[in-house]
Amino acid sequence: MIKINDTKIEWQENLSVTNLLINNNFIVKLSVVKIDGNFILKKEFNTTIVADNADVKVIHLVAGG
Repeated sequence: MIKINDTKIEWQENLSVTNLLINNNFIVKLSVVKIDGNFILKKEFNTTIVADNADVKVIHLVAGG
């Protein structure tokens, strides 16, 4: 299991940050991600694998006027 913003979901082997965001309806380019207290750079989203029991925080940025 992993936790995304306090919601538990089933962990998947080899799950990248990018795929985690897409699978959970976040827009990748508008997301800020922190895993177990560490910020993940956008350029590392494709190569960072989410570990089992990870605590993931996603902030989805929104702009408006």
